[in-house]
Order: sequence, then structure tokens, then C-alpha cells
Amino acid sequence: MDTDASTGTGAPLLLDGALPEFRFARLESTAIAAPPGTVFDAARDLDLLSVHSPLFDAVMWMRAMPDRLRDRTPPPLPSMRVADLFDLASKGEQPWMALGETPGRELVFGAVGKVWKPSIEWRWTEPVDFTPFDEPGWAKMAAAFVVHPYGSRRTLLTYEARTVCTDPESTARFLRYWTLVSGSVGIVLRATLKAVRDAAERECG
Repeated sequence: MDTDASTGTGAPLLLDGALPEFRFARLESTAIAAPPGTVFDAARDLDLLSVHSPLFDAVMWMRAMPDRLRDRTPPPLPSMRVADLFDLASKGEQPWMALGETPGRELVFGAVGKVWKPSIEWRWTEPVDFTPFDEPGWAKMAAAFVVHPYGSRRTLLTYEARTVCTDPESTARFLRYWTLVSGSVGIVLRATLKAVRDAAERECG
């Protein structure tokens, strides 16, 4: 881990700056047999739409069911590379936005939405407005990949998702939603970590 030996505290995270206060969170991690730079590049290059596992696919199928029943399935995005959030102007194409990057160490991205609705309602904000955004009725979600050196031959990659809502009513709605989906969020995070691990370890041969 990146730790300040004089204080015993970890190095500051961009995620703490993007969403310093939060009510809901899930964190998963995996040890990867690859150096930190390779792991960071694999996380940055990951196409989130390429992540698959039987449980992951079942979760995604269930999440999309309300839209299918209403015949409102949105056209599929051609890709959702993490790098594109940071390198391309993606406003209007999809709701997630880059919130910060420490090269070689951390990638932070987020979105604002009403995820408890059968068809998610998204609210675009400029990245600079994400942290102070407080319009009632919304959930602010931030996620981060963080790379930690782990011994001499491995890297620990963490993937954390945090959420805070902007008023008590939306917090109550999200709490009911979170009670149902928290386990599924864990499945998504673990499947994503596995995809990064597989890519990084392939790169190392």
C-alpha cells in the first residue's frame, strides 16, 4: 500500500476529493501477477462493455428487463472504454464522466442519476460541478480503480463505488434500491477486476 510512514496514513485519493462524504459504498480488490504500470494500463484500456461472466451477464440482463418490457431499450453503445472517459469529449453519449486521474495510480469517474427508477434517469453535469452538485432528488455515484504495489512481484488493484444522495427522500429511495442490488454490485465489481487481471497477466506472458 502507499503509506506515509511518519503518520501511518495512506496517500490521499482523488476519489476522496470527488466524493468525500458518502452513505453507500462497495469495495472489491484482487492481487495481480503483473507490475503496477501494466495493471494501470489494463484498467485504463478496459472496455466495460466487454466484461462478461455468467453471474455478471445475468445481473445485466435483469437490470435491462424494465426497458425491454416497455420497449425502450436504448441503442447499444459501440464501446465504453475507461480511457475514452478521460481522452474524448463524451458529453451526451453516455452519462459517466472522468473526475480525475493520477497516472499509474488512480482513475476516478462518476455520474448523477435516479438509478432506483425502472428506466434510469441520468443528469449530466460538468466534471467540475460534480462534487458541489446538490440539486434535490438525485444520487451522485463515483467509482475508482486504484493501483497499489504489493510485494515485489504483484499488484493489488481495488475497485470502489460510492454513492451519496442529495436529499433525504432520494436517500430513502436509494436505500431501498441498495438493499436489493448491493450483492449484484459486488458481482459487477469482481467481474470487472477479473477482466483487468486477465488482461494484465496476458500482457506479462
